[in-house]
Amino acid sequence: MSAAAVEHPCHDEPATLLEAADELTEQLPGYRVEIIGGILTVTPPPDTAHARAIARLTRPFMMAGLDGGETEVFQNVGLWLPGGEEDFAIPDLVIVDSDIDDHLIENNCYDPACFRLVLEVTSSNYQQDLRNKVAAYAEAQIPVYVIVNRKHGRIHVLTEPNPAERTYDTHRVHAPGEQITLPESIGAEVKLDVEALLRAATPKKP
Repeated sequence: MSAAAVEHPCHDEPATLLEAADELTEQLPGYRVEIIGGILTVTPPPDTAHARAIARLTRPFMMAGLDGGETEVFQNVGLWLPGGEEDFAIPDLVIVDSDIDDHLIENNCYDPACFRLVLEVTSSNYQQDLRNKVAAYAEAQIPVYVIVNRKHGRIHVLTEPNPAERTYDTHRVHAPGEQITLPESIGAEVKLDVEALLRAATPKKP
């Protein structure tokens, strides 16, 4: 997702970043507001290619039976982050434990222990997903982080979070022509076709 840091004027500034995030969410319907590493970011609504990629990605998880039973598949669910007192993210796609409703923390965001997989599809500010969120999700001990890197035409699969180093010990990069088999720790065997997903994520020429 594309994101930009937001600065507020000194006068009438909300008391906390979380209050500022809530205010922006009300002012900008359809935009995604997050706090990563203590920095407030605002993401414009996605383009159709981004939405198409999410739709294509949802299907294999559904077909594997991950939406129901012990797990559920959601888009845009708030994830509370341990990196800062007010940090939270809203990933594009997640696989979570089915009892997630029992683990609400604050601001419609949930305990990271409920998340088995987090997935992001990049946009213009791709470094947010490839750097800042890698550190944030590793610190939150998200077991599997998948990035559809539209900038470079690759899909990244990060596993084995190392919260002390704020990184993942295993980071595999997959190119078109490859098939990805995700860790069965997400709840089932799921395979992803890199070329097909990247094609779906590419904007169509007029």
